[in-house]
Amino acid sequence: MKILVVGNGGREHAMVWKLAQSPRKPVLYCTPGNAGIASLAACVPIKADDMSGLKQFVIGEGIDLTVVGPEIPLSLGIVDEFRKSRLRIFGPTRQAARLEASKSFSKDVMAQAKIRTARAKSFDKAAEALAYLEQHELPVVIKADGLAQGKGVMIATTREQATQAIRDCMEKAVFGQAGKQVLIEQFLDGEELTIMAFTDGKTIVPMPPAQDHKRVGDGDTGLNTGGMGAYCPAPLGTAQLRDQVFHEVLQPMIDAMARIGSPFQGVLYAGLMVVNGIPYVLEFNARMGDPETQVVLPLLKTDFLDVIEAVIDHRLDQLSVEWHQGAAVCVVMTSGGYPGAYQQGEVIAGLPASTTGSSSSVVFHAGTAQRDHDVVTAGGRVLGVLGLGSTLTEAQRQAYRGVDKISFAGHHFRTDIAHRALRR
Repeated sequence: MKILVVGNGGREHAMVWKLAQSPRKPVLYCTPGNAGIASLAACVPIKADDMSGLKQFVIGEGIDLTVVGPEIPLSLGIVDEFRKSRLRIFGPTRQAARLEASKSFSKDVMAQAKIRTARAKSFDKAAEALAYLEQHELPVVIKADGLAQGKGVMIATTREQATQAIRDCMEKAVFGQAGKQVLIEQFLDGEELTIMAFTDGKTIVPMPPAQDHKRVGDGDTGLNTGGMGAYCPAPLGTAQLRDQVFHEVLQPMIDAMARIGSPFQGVLYAGLMVVNGIPYVLEFNARMGDPETQVVLPLLKTDFLDVIEAVIDHRLDQLSVEWHQGAAVCVVMTSGGYPGAYQQGEVIAGLPASTTGSSSSVVFHAGTAQRDHDVVTAGGRVLGVLGLGSTLTEAQRQAYRGVDKISFAGHHFRTDIAHRALRR
């Protein structure tokens, strides 16, 4: 069986790594991939948003299944395009992916489904947004409406910061088309939690709860990033809270999407803020999270390929999805200066020789490239170092042991991934 994974980040490396462990021994390809993925799959230089190039490759190579990692090809309608040619593909349609591609659309559907979320108002004119801001309580959250790679959310504690955030989005276009429309949203003071779920449009199978670390600095300080690390399971996600999220968030959203004629198939990601024990939805994503995938997939006991095919074939109710006991911690190593300007092309030393196994420490490549005999940095988030253990403490120790072996000029990482859980 030939499988193509679309994407080139740490999430896609984790997907390829998990698929490589399938007893069905699939032949793996990745477009465009990275230096780490190349040890497990044939990397093909086709960009993730090149719809025609991807389709042409899949047909020409006789690919049996395509698995989409990032949000952009989903928002462009890759699933719709592939289905027209009867090509098997894992992910939601373009209309269903609007849950992530448009925060305004997502808010509208949440309102219809009576899903608890922060109050928000959408604007497509800067003057109107700035006028509304004058009356809004502080802190306030400013969000670019479209896809901004996890960086389009600004928490402003002063009106000056909020004004600048709106001008950056709508007038300076720092997020491109994603910021042409903005949401001004109520600030929720609580603790974040991620619960992702496999769904075939009817049956929902939640994954273990994870927690991402968005801020660049220790103690959750500094600028927002695409994610500096994650851990799973997050003790904040108690059995009671998970049950509440299933019945008050996941099920109502899947039902609502079916009602409006856009059934959701694939992975639904619920980014939550838990306020005094009550879950509020911060955002929905239409795919697996990064770096949450790197800590959730290693705990999946059932063959990942079997789960994917059950979702595509609308028979998820016939599959028993099981999970390993234990915990996973992923520490992201970034280029110096990230999420601002950073250097690329720095040689990475200390990488393990292989990532094929399922040992207690694995390194997922996020922004890397091969240059002659060296692996070099090729992005802001460079590596995700995974630690596995019977407890979170052990998993964290394994992760940082892995980090200590790796170096490149200017590298940065947080030293406190999983700190909230371990304080409990």
